[in-house]
Amino acid sequence: MHSHGQGAFGAELVFLIPAAAAVAAYWAGTISSRSRGWPVHRALLFTAGVGAVLASVLGPLAVQSHEDFAVLGVTHVLAGMLGPLLLVLSRPVSLALRALDVVPARRLARVLRSRPLRILTFPLTAAVLNVGGMVVMFRTGVFAAMQESLPVHWLVTFHLAAAGYLYTAVLVGRDPMPHRAGFGFRAAVLIAATAGHNILAKTLYAQPPPGVPQAAGETGALVLYYGGGAVELAVVVLLCRQWYVATRPRGSVASPLHHQ
Repeated sequence: MHSHGQGAFGAELVFLIPAAAAVAAYWAGTISSRSRGWPVHRALLFTAGVGAVLASVLGPLAVQSHEDFAVLGVTHVLAGMLGPLLLVLSRPVSLALRALDVVPARRLARVLRSRPLRILTFPLTAAVLNVGGMVVMFRTGVFAAMQESLPVHWLVTFHLAAAGYLYTAVLVGRDPMPHRAGFGFRAAVLIAATAGHNILAKTLYAQPPPGVPQAAGETGALVLYYGGGAVELAVVVLLCRQWYVATRPRGSVASPLHHQ
């Protein structure tokens, strides 16, 4: 595995601009008069989610990930799993619909009802993009290209974050979307996708990508298996909780955790 060097680190600073703009826009929406009462903890979740994704392309972890497969596993969990979960929990689309002026809010609502988004938010589509992207990353020539080319590394990271966000939003997101599948179907997709991720981690333990020493491959695979498993467990808990709340008999006492 090869390092991109200090020049690359400087080039990756450009990610600070859109990241800072996104965080600033979210906080501006939070304090907007139109979104009065929007929970501050969601703004903190959004900031942490952006930070998790940013750490995978900027900073010590990003630099070390080109040399150490275990660190690459950490950045994968941050960019493709933990970061997206935090972003989904912050409900950015709901905030945008509340904070935007009428015309841009209506345009956003039309996008949410569009056919392409309906296809993308179908649980199987989201799962294939998410798990399939991981397989392509580790089991094709893309892995070697990532180590040699910054643009490829950035594109793969973008895909991991975007696919991870889409997948998580489809399963447990509370933002509006064209059509939300039933809980049973979402649970089945979650089980299958989790199994796919775990199988990939186990195969990486047995046979690391070309150029990765066996010991480093084993350590990285364990990071993917257990680190990713922790995030997947959180998604399972969220889905089960939402399912319970949705099917709870009317008139029963609401859980104090219902409002978030």
